[in-house]
Amino acid sequence: MLTATAFPLVVDIHAHAHAPGDELVAGREQHVQEQRAQLAVFGPGSVAVNQQLFRDEWYPALTELDTRLHTMDRAGVDVQAVSVAPTQYHSWADEALAGELTYVVNEHLADLAAKCPDRLIAMAHVPFQHPDLAAVHLREAVERSGMRSVQIPTRSGDREFSDPALDVFWATAEELGVLVFVHPWGCTVEQRLSSYYLGNIIGQPLETTIALCRLVFAGVLDRFPRLRICGAHGGGFLPGYLGRADHAYEVRPESRSMAKRPSEYLSQLYVDSLVYRSSELTALTQAMGSDRVLLGTDYPFDMGVSDPLARLEQTGLPTAELRRIAGLNSAELLGLKQRRET
Repeated sequence: MLTATAFPLVVDIHAHAHAPGDELVAGREQHVQEQRAQLAVFGPGSVAVNQQLFRDEWYPALTELDTRLHTMDRAGVDVQAVSVAPTQYHSWADEALAGELTYVVNEHLADLAAKCPDRLIAMAHVPFQHPDLAAVHLREAVERSGMRSVQIPTRSGDREFSDPALDVFWATAEELGVLVFVHPWGCTVEQRLSSYYLGNIIGQPLETTIALCRLVFAGVLDRFPRLRICGAHGGGFLPGYLGRADHAYEVRPESRSMAKRPSEYLSQLYVDSLVYRSSELTALTQAMGSDRVLLGTDYPFDMGVSDPLARLEQTGLPTAELRRIAGLNSAELLGLKQRRET
């Protein structure tokens, strides 16, 4: 078995922080409606559990630097790419409020990374529900703060990823060469998954699956072939069930809406490694290729993992592939240097 020191660099692409700005949304009717919607998605039982965990465990881990660094050390992680917790998307916010929230979040993430620049890098936040404004903020995050990645939800307000209104954002992301990390929050299936935490277990990966399929079937990846898109939670259900999509491409004219078979677009996508079992991670790597899988833990939430390297090593993949997944892929995308000689 390899040890953490055997990896040139270990990068966690999927780690969160809680940013200031709650006071900007508190008491607003849209925020109250947002909370009601989350109750419908996850159900009162899971919401109550989440509230207790947030108060007792998650909030300290999301906000305390020492706690974050200690957890990284235990997990063998050299660098975290830190993104805002998806609960702070607030996709209902109008342009003025969304712009203010984006500024607060990005300043906080940049300041956090500046406190420990050898261990933390900031992943930009944008007001994705306003595509033109999102493109402006993305450019500012890159040119002003040097950020090399951005996190977005699985929809732009009520717009799907296939909506032409988003082309301005995709074009900007492609031009700037940033990694676009797609991370869901909530689920549009709602009440059918509101028990047993199914809203997260099934709902969140489903949202990512829908979003990535929209990119493929709408030809977005044809129009913007240099986009760097990474789907959280192993890309949802997309990598493991593309046979059905390929079949539809062959037999249904309305599904032949892009330049090539759906499965051929996996070479234009990235996914994180958060699929829990070594057998599933092996299958994911076989589907995507080891150059398209990035280590992710979902720090600090309970649906994440605290031993990512152990899970990676249990796959039995060749050492060169393990090292790529552990950090070298992310290093290339984010412009990082490896820490140790191999």
